[in-house]
Amino acid sequence: MPGSLPMDYTIQLANALSKNDETKVKLLVYNISSLDKELLDGVYSKVELYLTEKFESPLFNPKNFINPKNFIVLCKIIKEIYNFNPDIIHTQAFTKIDILILPFMHRYPIITTIHDPEPHTGEADLLLQFIKNYLIKHLNHIFVHGEKLKEIMINKYKIPESKVSAIPMGEHNVLPFMRYIKKGTKIKCENCTILFFGRIGRYKGLEYLIQAESIISKNIPHVKIIIAGEPVKKFDMDKHKKMMDNDKYIVYNRCINWEFGAELFQKASVVVLPYIEATQSGVIPVAYAFKKPVVITNVGALPEVVDDGRTGFIVPPKEPEALAEAIIKLLKDERLRKEMGRAGYKKLKTDMSWDKISKMTIEVYKNVLTTHSLCPDQV
Repeated sequence: MPGSLPMDYTIQLANALSKNDETKVKLLVYNISSLDKELLDGVYSKVELYLTEKFESPLFNPKNFINPKNFIVLCKIIKEIYNFNPDIIHTQAFTKIDILILPFMHRYPIITTIHDPEPHTGEADLLLQFIKNYLIKHLNHIFVHGEKLKEIMINKYKIPESKVSAIPMGEHNVLPFMRYIKKGTKIKCENCTILFFGRIGRYKGLEYLIQAESIISKNIPHVKIIIAGEPVKKFDMDKHKKMMDNDKYIVYNRCINWEFGAELFQKASVVVLPYIEATQSGVIPVAYAFKKPVVITNVGALPEVVDDGRTGFIVPPKEPEALAEAIIKLLKDERLRKEMGRAGYKKLKTDMSWDKISKMTIEVYKNVLTTHSLCPDQV
């Protein structure tokens, strides 16, 4: 199971799969970030971990592409996989490294979890899209996080329905945050506090939360809005900060570590995702883990993991009035917030549990192995 991003998802899935006595898991990790290094402590002993040397990047820079060090690292990865001789290779997302590794793996059936079937607004990468278009045609099976995303994969890439499975995202990113609760850093929830969390790009719809703020403030004068996350390249954060023309906002424009993230989720009364487009989001399961209600927009597969009126509210995208109305309703009703928080936590531990996902995944593995026949030009 090669892994790069998202690292927590890859580790938790590997751990869950390793609980099955018939399954032997090797987790191959390359180009891990400094933030994700601490996650490796959570890899179960039954999972065989191989941490590669780091590639010199950007990988497809002419100088780095012919760099002997990169060639040596690539050969070591291929050798490691050959020595393990897996029945199946399961990759997480697509990276530019995959285009170099997978052509040597034609002897094995290959499954990929595609977290974003389409690039987010303002984040298109032509080279990565070319890699995705090429590799998708040669995969044995694809996982996506929602029926809506399954439709996109089938229609956009002309893939047979039988080759695509929708599975929940699971308790993605939950453990890295929650372990700080176990260390005794429990912090009291602050009344009337809205949390917008995660990397900030155009598709996140931050401007609509800012527009909703004036409506919210008229009804709840003491409201606070925490905006925590690092802006992606080409995102004009300065323009958005100029729209925040009062003291209602607390802004942390940086990469948020797990400990500080845990603090922010504990403080929040409600977690808001005003996205204008989306696939899925790891913010929702984290909110559920902290027993926080969510307000999301009806985009992508987000509504598939939120029970409207039970674990949160679903509103139309690009409508600050509807967004404000849902937030106000929650901030004014502590009992409703607690009820929704408990319902979200229950959903996380049942519908979105790793045990459920691992069973679904293993069933697909078995089906792929049954139907797979070796083909020398598979990739």
